Amino acid sequence: MPDDELIGRIGKRLLQVPEVIDPMGLEPDWVPDIPFHEPPVPAAVLIALLRRPAGLTVLYTARSSGLRAHSGQVAFPGGKIDPTDDGPGAAALREAREEVDLDPREATIIGYMPPYRTGTNYLITPVVATATPTKPFGANPAEVDAAFEVPLGWLVDEKSYGTFRIKRDGVEHTTWELHHGGFRIWGITANLTRRFRDLALNGEEPW
Repeated sequence: MPDDELIGRIGKRLLQVPEVIDPMGLEPDWVPDIPFHEPPVPAAVLIALLRRPAGLTVLYTARSSGLRAHSGQVAFPGGKIDPTDDGPGAAALREAREEVDLDPREATIIGYMPPYRTGTNYLITPVVATATPTKPFGANPAEVDAAFEVPLGWLVDEKSYGTFRIKRDGVEHTTWELHHGGFRIWGITANLTRRFRDLALNGEEPW
């Protein structure tokens, strides 16, 4: 089937095990005025490719407006890697279950992307998985306001990407930006989306 062939190509472009690096040697997406001296906090996010009748989609969440950090922003399911998690893959699937009730038994990890260090001192491992959900997602109101999906073919299209500019302490920083279905995707999530597009979808045509 076409989706299976595409997933096979995507899997071949990904790392088959999480990459182990010296996190202090990885440049963050922006550098705070006072650099961090402690190692970044390990975290993982799930880039879930959902099998739908109309084709593959990618799962995103809108973070709860009640959260102290990044409230209301769009994110992939994910969070800190707990000591009890068996690596980034287990952490990403656990977080997806806690946030939107994605059953980990319905998901299959097909690979990993290189780690991404944030200016807030997190080291994020993106985990890519396929899933065939058998029930609607249920947003956990303590963590997310909504779950939504973006067609994978739309994310392939270069025209879907714009630039978002933000000032921190008078210094302008830029990230990728996408608008879909009334949601604005920017910052870390947009940057990870673009990295996924450039790495895993390299050579694919929009559809």
